[in-house]
Parts: sequence; C-alpha cells; structure tokens
Amino acid sequence: MSSLFDRHKAVIPDWVALYYRDPIEITHGEGRHVWDAEGRRYLDFFGGILTTMTAHALPEVTKAVAEQAGRIIHSSTLYLNRPMVELAERIAGLSGIPDARVFFTTSGTEANDTALLLATAYRRSNQILAMRNSYHGRSFSTVGITGNRAWSPTSLSPLQTLYVHGGVRNRGPYAQYDDQRFVEACVADLEDLLGHTRDVAALIAEPVQGVGGFTSPPDGLYAAFRRVLDRHGILWIADEVQTGWGRTGDHFWGWQAHGQAGPPDILTFAKGIGNGMSVGGVVARAEIMNCIDANSISTFGGSPITMAAGLANLSYLLEHDLQGNARRVGGLLLERVRAAAAGVDAVREVRGRGLMIGLELTEPGTDRADPEAASAVLEAARERGLLIGKGGGHNTSTLRVAPPLSLTVAEAEEGAAILEEALGVL
Repeated sequence: MSSLFDRHKAVIPDWVALYYRDPIEITHGEGRHVWDAEGRRYLDFFGGILTTMTAHALPEVTKAVAEQAGRIIHSSTLYLNRPMVELAERIAGLSGIPDARVFFTTSGTEANDTALLLATAYRRSNQILAMRNSYHGRSFSTVGITGNRAWSPTSLSPLQTLYVHGGVRNRGPYAQYDDQRFVEACVADLEDLLGHTRDVAALIAEPVQGVGGFTSPPDGLYAAFRRVLDRHGILWIADEVQTGWGRTGDHFWGWQAHGQAGPPDILTFAKGIGNGMSVGGVVARAEIMNCIDANSISTFGGSPITMAAGLANLSYLLEHDLQGNARRVGGLLLERVRAAAAGVDAVREVRGRGLMIGLELTEPGTDRADPEAASAVLEAARERGLLIGKGGGHNTSTLRVAPPLSLTVAEAEEGAAILEEALGVL
C-alpha cells in the first residue's frame, strides 16, 4: 500500500510545501502537544503557523463548535447571524478604531485582499505602499504586494506597488544607525518616494513581519510614517494576521507599539482568533468600510460555527490573560533561547517579543543566509520532540518559535532545552 506521502505527491501540487525529509501526519493534539500517526508526542512551538492560539482541543472551543453544529452550521451573510454580530461587536470594541465596522472572511489572505479593495476604492487609486521583506497572503492581489521573493511567484498584479524601507532593523542600508536615526532615514526614504508618485491609496504593513522571520522596526516607526501618510491622505493598513490578540505580550495589537499615531485606518486579522477554525476579517471605520458601491456577500465568511469558535476562543484568551502570559513566559523563553544560542557561531541574531521569537542563521562570520542550517535544526528539533517553523526574507534561514499563548514555564524550559540540543548539530 502506498504511503500517505506518496499519495500526497500524486494529487497535491508540488508547490504546497511540506516540512521534514520524512513528513509527519499530525493526528491529534491537547494543550501545547500534538501526536503523529506513529504515536510520537511533540511539544508544539509553531501552532499550525501561529493559528492554534490558545491550546489544542481547548474544551471551551470544542464545546462551542459542537453545540453550534448541533443547531446550524451554515447560513451565509444573506441572513441575520447572531454569533457573527456578537463577535463583530467584541472585535470592534477591541480594535481601537472609532465607529468600526467588521467584515469576516475565511483567511488572512482574503482579509488583506478585502483591505486592498477597500483602500483602492476609497482612494480611487491602485497604488500601494508595502514594506520590503513583507508577506500578506497567496491571492493574486496579495502576492502582488508581497516584498519577499520566496513567496511571490509572479510579477503580474492589478496593483502598482512601491516598497518602503523599515521592516527589517538589522539589514539594509540603514542597519548601522541607532534607532532614532534609523527611523529618520526610513521616514526620509518614504518622503522621497512619495515625491515621485501621486494619489497612493494605502501603506500596508505587518507590525512584526511573520513569514519574513519575525523582524520588526524600532517602536514608533509606523507612528512617524503615519504623520507623513496623513499629510497625503494615504490610509494605513495594519496586517495583524500574526501579531494580533496579544501574541506580542506588551500589546493586544502589534500596531500599539507605534500607538502615538492612534489606531490604523484598516486592521486585518485571522489565524489565532479561530484557534484552528477558518476565521479572518477586516476592521475599518464606517466611511471606509461602507465606500463599496456594489453588492457583496460572503458565503463562508462569518459562518455560525466559526463565529461560535471565535467567541469562545476570544473569551478564554481575555479571561485567562493570555496576553500577560505571552509577556511573562515569552520573556523567559526569549532569555533561554538567547542563552542556548550564545555559543553558536551560525546564529546571527535572536529576536522577538512575546511569543514570537526568531533565530536567524547565517554562514559563520558572514551575513550570508544559511537555509541548509535552518533545515538541519528544524529536523533535529523534530527528532527530539519539538516542532518549530522557519521563514525569513533571505532564503528561509530564520527559525520561528511561536507556541500557543497558554504555554507554561515548564514547557518553555523544556522547549528551550530541546532547541539548544538541536542547535548542537551545527
């Protein structure tokens, strides 16, 4: 009988990536652990790409899903939907955006796609500013604004995209500057860029670049950008697909690290809010959200069952102060990971905040990315019972560590010890 891997290769596109030389089938999970088809248990420090936000098989979420499934699973947005309205009310209040409206989608890609539609319709322009090293999804429009070559398979796009410095602190022409001068240089670059164009619709930016390897600018950069954007009437879209819901520890939203500028004009979210259910969405003030002058619906966005999951998950997160846990346990984990990496020449930098930690690997003594080293550590961690991710704008050479926000101190210590062992293969 053919293996599941062989069957996968026979029917799934080649460009759907799989981790590991011998890919694993995850069959079930509980808390911060998952099990594969061979019965091996793993400590999960990647959460299905930052999506299992609270815990695997969280009883409050599974109960809400089961109860809603017993009533009705689907109706579409053509009918009033109580769970959708209730979750929208809570998210609108948490967003910080005044007079907010919420539109639900099924993914972060679709959320960012909708945000681009809103911004270009509102501003009557197809010009978009995006950050270098960025990632915003896999649809035709979001691929067109992605500033990371590894995740952008075509240069064709309905949008004209201009890329701005600032998303990566430790590389590029301003890397040697202190934080203040770095911000000043990036703002000057933005001003210069805007001097060569007109009627830009929006800047879209991840407060912490996820696929790009958990890179971020100094706090306050986007506040400085916002002052420039406001002078030109340009909207600010905060892509919170990976940074939202308290994962960064210090803040509920990533944009709040740049909070002097106030909330963004448009905020997008997905991944963690559904804890594995397909939930994404867009928040914008009413005048922007309501600028669409054509009919629209969503067949699957805001479905009763995914909204029930989102409500239960959000309630659990707030009631158990998982943002505070991300700050406390994340700070401990970051300290332990830095200690584990201290004597490893291939580790160029350990960075992060909250439960978003990146280890950038390069050829020792150089700035040249080393994706083979990243793959070797990924494999070694799995062999020792730890699942992590990888990313980065320079040939996928950054290890990504992003456990569920309910991570315990003991699990953080265990994971850091395994990672230290895995780094020993370099």
